[in-house]
Amino acid sequence: MSGAYMGYMIVGGILSVIGMFISSRLQSKAKKYGAIPIRSGYTGKEVAEMMLRHYGVDDVTIVQGQGFLTDHYHPVKKVVSLSPAIYSGNSIMAAAVAAHECGHAVQHAEAYPFLQMRSAIVPIVQFSSNIQQFVLIAAFMAIGMGYTLPMLIAIVVFAITALFSFITLPVEFDATRRGLEWLKSSGVSQGAEYDGAKDALKWAAMTYVSAALSALVMVLYLVLQFASRR
Repeated sequence: MSGAYMGYMIVGGILSVIGMFISSRLQSKAKKYGAIPIRSGYTGKEVAEMMLRHYGVDDVTIVQGQGFLTDHYHPVKKVVSLSPAIYSGNSIMAAAVAAHECGHAVQHAEAYPFLQMRSAIVPIVQFSSNIQQFVLIAAFMAIGMGYTLPMLIAIVVFAITALFSFITLPVEFDATRRGLEWLKSSGVSQGAEYDGAKDALKWAAMTYVSAALSALVMVLYLVLQFASRR
């Protein structure tokens, strides 16, 4: 158990460092572009309203949430929740994030396949996430005594999370593409403002890439542990 667990700790540590670096860069970009107002003067809430209206999406509510970088779209409630700095701000960051989240609302309205797929497996992913640590501890204990079935179960549980992470990637990239295209075509963000919005959303997307790679590496690590004991 000790060797396998030590390997897990090393892999997890490396991935955590990468994740922290990307998170730090995103926060840095958010502060940078959050301090630069857009010439049009629109707030994030107004940008969201304009984009939804442009695409004929009239059944989505825009609300102010709490926290920092907590913006999201809830497909079940059909709510775009924008953090205070995005909701009321008229910065490059506010416009970019608002447009991105509304990109998800447009995906929902147009039945974007990957969004539908992700929504469908959310209950399974939530269950898997809740039991991951317990399954992992049991797997390491059992494999140290020569039993491999718990490790096989752990692989399946972590694979579900990895699958969800990779399905999330096209959902996020497509929402960013939709948001940026609308910002440019509508004239809300152009030139340096558009470049800033693109830069900010690039680092936001990198957090999802990091999460997906971390999930994949963990599955591969568990598979190697399982194979080495067979």
